[in-house]
Amino acid sequence: MTQVIAAPPRLLMIGPQHHGVVQYAIDVADAVVAADPRAERVYASTPADAVHLLDGVDRAHVHVTDRLFGRSPEEAADAVERLADVTSLTVTLHDVPQTSDGRMLERRIAAYARFIAAAHATVVNSRHEQALAEEFLGVSPATVPHAIPLGSRVGAAAVTADDASPPGATRPLTVLIAGFIYPGKGHSSAIQAAARAAEELRATGHPVADVVVRAIGAPSAGHEDDVLDLEAEARALTVSFEVTGYLDDEAFAAQISRPGIPLAAHGHVSASRSMLDWVEAGRRPLVVDSRYAAEMEQLRPETMVRYDPSTLHTELAAAWLDPARTRLPAGRDLRPSLPDSASAYLDWWGGR
Repeated sequence: MTQVIAAPPRLLMIGPQHHGVVQYAIDVADAVVAADPRAERVYASTPADAVHLLDGVDRAHVHVTDRLFGRSPEEAADAVERLADVTSLTVTLHDVPQTSDGRMLERRIAAYARFIAAAHATVVNSRHEQALAEEFLGVSPATVPHAIPLGSRVGAAAVTADDASPPGATRPLTVLIAGFIYPGKGHSSAIQAAARAAEELRATGHPVADVVVRAIGAPSAGHEDDVLDLEAEARALTVSFEVTGYLDDEAFAAQISRPGIPLAAHGHVSASRSMLDWVEAGRRPLVVDSRYAAEMEQLRPETMVRYDPSTLHTELAAAWLDPARTRLPAGRDLRPSLPDSASAYLDWWGGR
């Protein structure tokens, strides 16, 4: 049962509203206000603008990633410290540092250590991120951030279309990857695996038509040239690489519901909204195996298919042969949902 507290902190959302972290902050804030109408939510386009929204405010909460709060990790840490100087600040950390950050790792570690030091208390979105905080940020088991899993927007899977085709019908092998395009997201491995899956299916007499890898989203800033590289790689393997570009919510939902094999191939996630996008749409995505994927499968059983990267072509072929593997049964429980997350936040704030 949600603990009664004097008042929730002011819910602060900072950054462009199409950014995934900001979108999730808005979703959580809406759910908190629905659970406790005393909660107040405010929006600022930049951290500097946000400081002025905290005058006279005793407590505030903000969702933070360094890439959203500054042009560098150091600038982002400065921004969080300025917010913490004017109010008792609690923070939800996103994109917790890990090995895949490469040359930026040490700078990001230093910034996130400053976030934690500045905040009155911190939350992460998974037990996996708690482990990352211990492994990379040097927090002790006694001071590890509290974990509140990402909440789904719906409590149960939606009814989805039937992808079945007449036996022996020629049809494409289409792979769907949702989210921004950037190195390591999995587009290249999807192109290679799709080509190999189609080759093996055709060799055993299955009528595979065109092979398509469709990126449902746009390139991240600075990665526009990656699309040209992926298109060239795909052409060499007789694969079509399609990019939808940025989509509004309605168009995005329509794309992820289309026939095709949903794939989440980025193994270095700290927490993933895109996995939830798939299951909310009633899809069962292929998800590269990782500590986080195992945690999410335990949290929402039978909503994904975990795979080893070396077997992706085999999983794609199996999904082409049986498209029902890519759809969830209508009504599949997807909790914890956003109301569950809101309740968890209210309980956590109540103990601060």
